[in-house]
Amino acid sequence: MSPFKNDGFFKNLKYDLPASLIVFLVAVPLCLGIALASGAPLFSGIIAGIVGGIIAGIFSGSQLGVSGPAAGLAVIVLTAIQELGAFEIFLMAVVIGGIFQLLLGYAKAGIIGYYFPSSVIKGMLSGIGIIIFLKQIPHAVGYDKDHEGSLAFNNPDGHNTFSELFYMFEAMSMGAIIISSVSILLLILWEQPFMKKIKVFQIVQGPLVVVGLGIVLNVIFQNINGIALNAEQVVSIPVADSIGGFINQFTLPDFGSISNPTVWVTGITIAVVASLETLLCLEATDKLDPFKRVTPANRELKAQGIANIVSGLIGGLPITQVIVRSSTNIQSGGRTKASAIFHGFILLGSAMAIPTLLNLIPLASLAAILFLVGYKLAKPALFKQMYSLGQTHFVPFMVTILGIVFTDLLMGIGMGLAVAIFYVLFNNYKKPFLFEDKHLKDGVIRLTLAEDVTFINKASIQRTLSQIPDGARVVIDASKTINIDFDVIEIIDEFEVNAKHRNIDLTIIERERKGVKNQVSEVEHAIINNLLPIDGKKVSI
Repeated sequence: MSPFKNDGFFKNLKYDLPASLIVFLVAVPLCLGIALASGAPLFSGIIAGIVGGIIAGIFSGSQLGVSGPAAGLAVIVLTAIQELGAFEIFLMAVVIGGIFQLLLGYAKAGIIGYYFPSSVIKGMLSGIGIIIFLKQIPHAVGYDKDHEGSLAFNNPDGHNTFSELFYMFEAMSMGAIIISSVSILLLILWEQPFMKKIKVFQIVQGPLVVVGLGIVLNVIFQNINGIALNAEQVVSIPVADSIGGFINQFTLPDFGSISNPTVWVTGITIAVVASLETLLCLEATDKLDPFKRVTPANRELKAQGIANIVSGLIGGLPITQVIVRSSTNIQSGGRTKASAIFHGFILLGSAMAIPTLLNLIPLASLAAILFLVGYKLAKPALFKQMYSLGQTHFVPFMVTILGIVFTDLLMGIGMGLAVAIFYVLFNNYKKPFLFEDKHLKDGVIRLTLAEDVTFINKASIQRTLSQIPDGARVVIDASKTINIDFDVIEIIDEFEVNAKHRNIDLTIIERERKGVKNQVSEVEHAIINNLLPIDGKKVSI
């Protein structure tokens, strides 16, 4: 029986609640780090995390995706705030962006996400895994100049992902190294098969123990010279002295700026980039889902649009579905979207009630958790699998990884997609028709055109026809062809004229010239509007 029936909420609570706690712990520094990189108030990142968890979680159809502020939008946000001159004006752009996302959902633009090949999606996951791993090394040794959640190659301190690994040796902290080392050993121990057989360790998640131990060690180290952690090495959530002070951290947008054309351009930019990142993350999350559920993409765009409208209205950063949090959720055993929603409520409650306790969490502890997330996203077994599939899959996979590591997320995906498209075009060029040795039977050259023959096939068909010797017998069979471009028809017509002068006996079997219906629409129509027999009974879907 599926674990996702009507009783699924309570049945899966034992999986979703622990997962939500771990996602919450990872989300806190990511929300703060992205707000810092965006040049926005720190609390705006927390607001975006809360809204992404609760609002996007409620309206989303994704069972394992977790939404929040995204590192990929940090540069856009930073530039927009500077150009618009005030954070409140920028919030109006976030609201407009959310409205456009909502419209994209109703326009069924979610289909765009399905056009990204599997090799690029898997490359994206591995690339993010590698960069998460590399970016956490400085945090693990106590060098925290680069904010948490950064995926860009160039860092704020003037170094890049790789040079930072050398520069960090000048500012290492023994306290952070002790915490991260113990945390990594604990997490490795928790992953061992014998540990998973013990009941108590099935209930208590390793990352929760790591964070708890990190807080204890941080408190102990505060009284020991030389290993005490400083303010940069721990979580730094804004602390309000009262409920009123907490509420005052929420900000309304400047509604008067709605007539500003720059606000509209910024809003549309946010909508397009956030939608693209969400759709890519959606595809990747579905591939990681152990139950292989498929998320309705258009519903996700609507959910993100609603979340961004709410986030902009109360002072939050733009929101997307985020692969770091989503993959953490999956690896922590989350099963339904309750884990994403719970993480939002926990974030809200903690920001209100226990911000001082959260500020005791060492970044070194969280680095250890993210090490494990990064490793699982970029397992060596995946590289081996992609290599075994051949260069058509392996090359776009590797180009995507290298592009993400050495540039940024969207640029890397664009590079991988360009290479994947090249292979598609090249393979199309090579296979415009079916030809086997048996097609030379009785001295007749038989060329059976493919179902879909486009201008891409023009060069290879023309080259093949030009190499046919004078006096040959040729059959061009287009009976199975559904679509054929005029460019190709023109080449065949020209060859027919030329054949008469070369003594070539040419026979052309033409396709049936019927209008081709949209087969996908036909199937969908049949499923929705007809009664299908299931277990001997007819039921309406």
